[in-house]
Amino acid sequence: MISPLASIHPDARIGENVEIGPFTTISADVEIGEGTWIGPNVTIMDGARIGAYCRVFPGAVLSAIPQDLKFQGENTTVEIGDRSTIRECVTINRGTKAYGKTVVGQDCLIMAYVHIAHDCIIGNHVILVN
Repeated sequence: MISPLASIHPDARIGENVEIGPFTTISADVEIGEGTWIGPNVTIMDGARIGAYCRVFPGAVLSAIPQDLKFQGENTTVEIGDRSTIRECVTINRGTKAYGKTVVGQDCLIMAYVHIAHDCIIGNHVILVN
């Protein structure tokens, strides 16, 4: 179910059986895999690639531009693997031209308030705490 109070760009690619909570914003260049749950008040910006059966909790901001003065608006991504959980208020920034992407592997648990910076590569089955 997609909340009528969510703001989803018509170009976003949303898989089957995805739930999106109220007051969530999803930009145009976004892909969300099947069966994923996006809670309320989540912001998913251009360049986000979210796998299948993930869970994203309230307050998370995914794929914002890097906090790096060298960033010049290049097209980069955040890639989140299948079955990963992103808890409350997590921020994951897009890559820069140095690597081009930020990656969180499959089956990860990213606990509340974690910040994953640009160009980080997190493997599979990783747990990060604040």
